[in-house]
Amino acid sequence: MHDVMLSPERARFNRVVVGTLDSVQIKATRHWLAAINSALALALGLAILAPLLMAIGQPELARPIYWIYQAVCHQWPFRSFFLFGADSTYGAEQLAATVGTDHAWDFVGGPDLGYKMAFCERDFAIVAAGLLMGLLYTRLRRRLAPPHLALFFGLLLPIVFDGLTQLVGLRESTWEFRVATGALAGAAAVWLIFPYLEILAERWLAAAAWANPAGPRSHQPGPIAHN
Repeated sequence: MHDVMLSPERARFNRVVVGTLDSVQIKATRHWLAAINSALALALGLAILAPLLMAIGQPELARPIYWIYQAVCHQWPFRSFFLFGADSTYGAEQLAATVGTDHAWDFVGGPDLGYKMAFCERDFAIVAAGLLMGLLYTRLRRRLAPPHLALFFGLLLPIVFDGLTQLVGLRESTWEFRVATGALAGAAAVWLIFPYLEILAERWLAAAAWANPAGPRSHQPGPIAHN
């Protein structure tokens, strides 16, 4: 296979592109924690923004948010929090009696009852707890070890029990149970994943600094606590 000879201009262009991509990747790796926390905050903020937009008479701006969030959440109104109304939660029978059985599953809200969030109660708790745990991790970075798997799965047992027993009809969960079990699951997921992401980021940055010592300022990895 013959070597390809590049013109000086093309070689210079390639170096600029590769250098820019390397710089972007290094910055993204250094700031992975802020990026994930920002994404969680955005997800939570948009879920709250949707009912706010409905309440101020901007349904054309709120509907795309509800539509996008349907990809990850069922948004059933009798399992969602309502804002700007008479109450924050409504049961299925109460909604059916108020808006009719046909609309009890897809009811977005109204001036009297308020407007539902784009997340159900459990998903709201998962994301909110994940964000709070992520913010806590910014203070405990390199001092918080990931939990043992037995503890991690133990923290997931409540949400599995609550969801499965409700699914098969043995019991009907309440918003308190959905919030509590969702919060445990969200916090547990961040507790398990973030320390390993920290390890991977530091190893990648160390490898990048070794491969290109003349490049951007090298990252000095700190110790990671382990159980």
